[in-house]
Parts: sequence; structure tokens; C-alpha cells
Amino acid sequence: MNPSLTPFQNQQLCTVTLLGNLVEKPEIRYRANPVSAITDIIIATNSKWLDKKSNQYKEWTSFHHIMVAGDLVEKNLINAEKGDIILIQGYLSNLKSATTEKATSETYKAIVKANFIQKFNKRYTQSVNQILCSGKLITSPKLNTTLNNKTFSQLKISINQQYYSTDKQSWQLYKVEREIHVWGKQAQYLVENANIGDDVMIEGKLSYLATADKKQYIEAKTVHLLS
Repeated sequence: MNPSLTPFQNQQLCTVTLLGNLVEKPEIRYRANPVSAITDIIIATNSKWLDKKSNQYKEWTSFHHIMVAGDLVEKNLINAEKGDIILIQGYLSNLKSATTEKATSETYKAIVKANFIQKFNKRYTQSVNQILCSGKLITSPKLNTTLNNKTFSQLKISINQQYYSTDKQSWQLYKVEREIHVWGKQAQYLVENANIGDDVMIEGKLSYLATADKKQYIEAKTVHLLS
């Protein structure tokens, strides 16, 4: 099926690419109307950097929650095992808590929905964690200083993403909001020049706060101010 693309006004870019190891064997379930497979998987990616104080390399592991549905499950994950290498491309989404009746911003878990997935047998490989997105600034950048005297700015953007719903057999527009962390000179530049309502494009990676809820945010490598 090759559905024709229906253009939406204010559509924005959001592409997430991850290559990492499967943390657990997938638990596949089926939903009705129409009958289709669905599963939630966790992919681990690793990043390494040089600690200038100790002059040693340090490593950090990120755990990404991915929702996979339909033929992608049947063709790629039926025989998947813990430790297998998984390549996915997808977009940002929010998963509503099953235990919450009334929805608020705190009742949603930030995830990635896959629209492409490929499995490889377990072995060593370097991880990939990339996101490229455009959006609209909905908070003013705030400058912060860490205990190590490094500066970064925090801001939040909204992203209008277009995706094809196999259930509804049509194109849908889906909005998400994400916090962005920007470091160094770019942080100072945004504080001095960016305003609410400006359009931005961001190249970076998905990261998670070291808190109980592991809140997802985008750690920006480059921010392009478009407005």
C-alpha cells in the first residue's frame, strides 16, 4: 500500500535513529479491529566521552522505550532475543499511563514509535543515538551553571509530526513537547537571541534525567535558530 501524502499546515520534522542492544526478549501481544501485533521493547545505547579531570574515558548507557506495531513486529521481532542488535527509525510519542483515568502532562511517558525496524544477531557494535527535529519554541531559554562551571540553557519546543495510522487508514498530525538542553556558546546565544514562537531545528541525541521517572529530553549538538 502506498498511501498518498496528505500535506498538513505547520507540519514539522522529527526523525529518531537508534542502534543498540535489546534489553529483554519482546513480549508480543495482539489487539483487535483490526488484528495486529504490538510490543514494547527497550534498546540500550552507549555513549563515551573523555573526562578532562581524570583524563580517562567514561561511558553512559541510555535505555530507550520503543513501541512497535503491525508488520514490523511480525517480520522483525518474532524471533528476537535479549542482546540482539536492533536498528530503528521512528518519531517521538507519549504513552498514557494505564493506571491514570484523567490525563495530564505528568501521566504520559515519553517514548519512541518505530516506523522502521531491523534485527541483527548479537555481537559488538558501536551504538547510534540521533535525533533531527524542527519545532517551535514555547518557553524562553534559561541559562544554568553546573557544579563544574559549565553553562547550559534549557528550553522547550513543540513538534507537529505527520504519520500514517494503519488503524485509521489515513495520515495523522501528532503534537509532542520536549525539553532541550544546549551547552556552551550556543546556550548563551539562544538566551540572548531566541524568543517564544521562534522556529528552530535541532541535531542531537535522546537523553534521560537521572531521576526516578527518567524524564526524556533532547541533548542538542547543534541548534539552528530559524526565526
